[in-house]
This record gives sequence, structure tokens and C-alpha cells, in this order.
Amino acid sequence: MEILRIVLTILFIIDCIGLTIVVLMQEGKSQGLGSIAGMADTYWGKNKGRSMEGALVKATRIMGILFFVLALVLNLNF
Repeated sequence: MEILRIVLTILFIIDCIGLTIVVLMQEGKSQGLGSIAGMADTYWGKNKGRSMEGALVKATRIMGILFFVLALVLNLNF
């Protein structure tokens, strides 16, 4: 069981570092004055899920869920 805890701890550390990097790579959510005039509804705005920014958002969600799951598992006393 101690080997499993060590492996999970290593995965947790890698996930923490990766999550930090992915969050720092993302752009801010402010659209500036273009969102006031309705200019945010462009081709870029409609296809954002297929872009690099969309991939970063998906990676953040997955790594965030993995972070919480690993944190809960590592806090169990087994």
C-alpha cells in the first residue's frame, strides 16, 4: 500500500505542476469594448472550442478534476 501512496503522490505533484502551467497559459476572459457592441459573436468566438484556447480550457477541467480526486484519495487512511 505504501508503493501505491508514493505513485499517487508523484501523480499528484505532476498534476499540480501541469495544472499551474495550463492555467497560466490561458488568456484573460475580458473582451474589451468589442463585447459591448456585440462584436464578440465572430467566427473566432463561435469556434473557440476547436482552438488552442478551447483545448486549454478542456485540459484545465480534466486536470482540475484529477487534482480533486487525487487529493481525496491521498487523504484516505488506507
